[in-house]
Amino acid sequence: MPVAPRDPLIQRYLDHIRYEKRLSERTQTLYRDDLIDLEARTTALAVPIVNVQPAHIRRWVGALNSAGRNGRGIARVLSSWRGFYKWLGQQGQIAANPVVDVRAPKAAKPLPKALAVDVAVQLADFERAEAEIDPALEARDRCLVELLYGCGLRLSELLGLDIAASKEARGWVDMDAGEAHVLGKGAKWRRVPVGEPALASLRDWLVIRAAWTVGGEPSPVAIFVNRQGGRLTPQHTRLRLRQRGFLAGVATPVHPHMLRHSFASHVLQSSGDLRAVQELLGHASISTTQIYTRLDFQHLARIYDQAHPKAKKSS
Repeated sequence: MPVAPRDPLIQRYLDHIRYEKRLSERTQTLYRDDLIDLEARTTALAVPIVNVQPAHIRRWVGALNSAGRNGRGIARVLSSWRGFYKWLGQQGQIAANPVVDVRAPKAAKPLPKALAVDVAVQLADFERAEAEIDPALEARDRCLVELLYGCGLRLSELLGLDIAASKEARGWVDMDAGEAHVLGKGAKWRRVPVGEPALASLRDWLVIRAAWTVGGEPSPVAIFVNRQGGRLTPQHTRLRLRQRGFLAGVATPVHPHMLRHSFASHVLQSSGDLRAVQELLGHASISTTQIYTRLDFQHLARIYDQAHPKAKKSS
């Protein structure tokens, strides 16, 4: 059982982000952990949570940094705290947000890990020997890879796909139109083209899928399910992709976001259209997408090193 906060204000806020903002379960868990940490720090100083000042926040940021937390992790904690105190202000509990002007230490921006084009295709086309596979698992896992790499979906968007559109659906695939309708970050809908290989793998999976859902299903009906007919979980999906990458001979451990990065990098390398990649990924700001131009430069640098006589270092 997860640890519950003792402060009723924190619990009310967690209920708010769950039932009103409808944030994902993973996001709720991160917020809960960050706010329980905040509660522990205020308790240690005997400071009521509504009396926290910017000086306290800066002191705790310093402690997180000294403990080895990187800038990205600290920024996430501050985001959780900032959202909580913003809500407290809206509830009339505080006059000013103590986190609003506090920033995390600058973090290095590592490049997203993307597979080379031939390796990504190798993974998507991988087929196991018929004697060693469960046909249903093989069809489902192949479809997972095809949609992640073929459409650049986030994991939450992929697992939120339903077989048909409905009021409750968080996404679906229009097979006739060859496009996926997905609900991304910020509760924003977008349409993404689905290529023929992904559509073919989806058709194969849906035929076999029926064997796992005998006896009826709740509505909406998820595309990706487990053997019990329940919606596939993120944890199990990550495990299956990692195993499939290993079996396909991919040297780097494969995870869902790697396939999204690969999709973005490869489309940008081929088209040079950063704005189109932004739309396909569902990024609110093009500055988020611009990191893929750095990946593209890495590609150019490799070609230069391999092809230009003056680029080769003397031994």
